[in-house]
Amino acid sequence: MILALSLALALSAAPAAAPAPSGRALNTQGFRLYQSGHFPEALEKFQQAAQATPDYALAHYNAAATLGVLRKQGKVCEYSAHRDVIVEKLTTAVRLDARRLQRAREDRDLDVIRDTLGWQKLLGRTPEKEADVPALLKAVSWYGPGVGVYGTTRALKFQDKGRVELWRKNVDDSGTPRESRTPGTYTVRGRTVEVKLPGSAPITGTLSAAGALTFPEPLGAFSDNPSECEA
Repeated sequence: MILALSLALALSAAPAAAPAPSGRALNTQGFRLYQSGHFPEALEKFQQAAQATPDYALAHYNAAATLGVLRKQGKVCEYSAHRDVIVEKLTTAVRLDARRLQRAREDRDLDVIRDTLGWQKLLGRTPEKEADVPALLKAVSWYGPGVGVYGTTRALKFQDKGRVELWRKNVDDSGTPRESRTPGTYTVRGRTVEVKLPGSAPITGTLSAAGALTFPEPLGAFSDNPSECEA
């Protein structure tokens, strides 16, 4: 009885565990780290804040913006600062608080995703609308699939006045990459996109409602995400 009573008194005298930081407190810590240029540490705090308070729009937004900074710094692989990840976090923030979109329009940290389908969708343009196809072709950067450690080896950039540029990265037997850019022209009818490059017959493809731009070979398929961090 005496032992039990002593144990009960000891437990009652023990200090209570500190409560876990709130999402707002973690976000504030992250903002201070961001302001001082400690972006990886800031990202960790923003992500913890979003996890602690999933409906806290500002935490999701700040995580997206900080990933944008890390992407600009070339730290894509270290912190998974991929374009689709940034878009996902920003989209969540806007869904939770529509005012975040106006801030995003002016935020230079998010310049790295302006040429994605996700950003265009936030602006109200979507490949589901056939009328939006011409604008989306020009607004989005289109990348071919990755090839092993070499990543993306081709991309299309649609421009004004029916001009298009095909970017290629060719890798020789020694593993040395060489880039080339070929100008061409294109036309759009509905979802159909016809590309004409010098010395070859026109190639006709489509932009699907899901946002996939597909041509027969040798062009192939394109999306708005480059291949990155492949082993």
